[in-house]
Amino acid sequence: MASLSIEHLCTTYDHGRVKAVNDVNIEVPDGEFLVLLGASGSGKSTLMRTIAGLERPTSGIIRIDGRVANEEPPRSRNISMVFQSYALYPHKTVGRNISFPLEASHMSAAEIKEKVEWAAKLFHIEGYLGRKPRALSGGERQRVALARALVRTPSLFLMDEPLSNLDAKLRHSARREFKRLHQQTGITTLYVTHDQIEAMGLGQRIAVMNHGELQQIGTPHEIYHEPANTFVAQFMGSPPMNLIPEGDWLIGFHAEDAWLPTDDAAAPADQHPLTITIQQIEALGADALIYASLNATQTDLILKLPERFSQELAPGQSATFYVPPHKIRRFDPRSGLRVKG
Repeated sequence: MASLSIEHLCTTYDHGRVKAVNDVNIEVPDGEFLVLLGASGSGKSTLMRTIAGLERPTSGIIRIDGRVANEEPPRSRNISMVFQSYALYPHKTVGRNISFPLEASHMSAAEIKEKVEWAAKLFHIEGYLGRKPRALSGGERQRVALARALVRTPSLFLMDEPLSNLDAKLRHSARREFKRLHQQTGITTLYVTHDQIEAMGLGQRIAVMNHGELQQIGTPHEIYHEPANTFVAQFMGSPPMNLIPEGDWLIGFHAEDAWLPTDDAAAPADQHPLTITIQQIEALGADALIYASLNATQTDLILKLPERFSQELAPGQSATFYVPPHKIRRFDPRSGLRVKG
């Protein structure tokens, strides 16, 4: 296990005109599970490949457990990486796929057998060791790739969108496996994804990236409830935070923070009122999403209410909702930065 320090890291292409990673600074303590979150082209995969030694940084420093690793080849960094495609050898059995990095390091046959059996048991694939990858499901192949990466006992575990080829049900169960794996091994892990649900569910901290730059790093609670700027505010959450102009600011609040008083309740004096015209209602079971337009500015917004309220509302209807003041966040419309206090 190891700590990771990234200092003013830049990775550029086309003679510096394309800044894939631009002046990124991140400190990852020993044993942390950090998620790199961003849309396609945000630089998250390039950052991970640079850490692994598969890309050469233009400038900056990468420290692994305190030592500068910029010039170290990938094999010397003691890093294991799981790719989106799993990259299994189709002509080798599951057992030989898992044992391959151990064979390359000239480990004894007895030690290899012990480690392969340990990794296979950890990922519940003991019965598949004699099969070829083509005989496995997507979820089983993913577990083989994880077992192969873990069997070396790496200092750093890097995962580049390893769940993107799985269906929704398998992704949910795989997230649970990842958390269990991290709890059991304590290996410092960097996990790349564009899926905010994965990021919120897996990460002890999340680093949000956009156009090669780090936008914010913090716990899932901090990223969701205290976004550093309007990009993070509208990238996180499903639906994302509502942003509406009000005076000199943009005010932001989450869809679930607005509420509708019952008919017999008096209008609360200490709440922020929003008079809207309902455009569409989307029932989701326990909850309903209300797509609406704010009457004062014609700004589109989305509210989330318990499903029972949706039965009392209809498209074209006007209604006044309220948001508690402590749920509102303010942003500078010019810089996009959140105004604290």
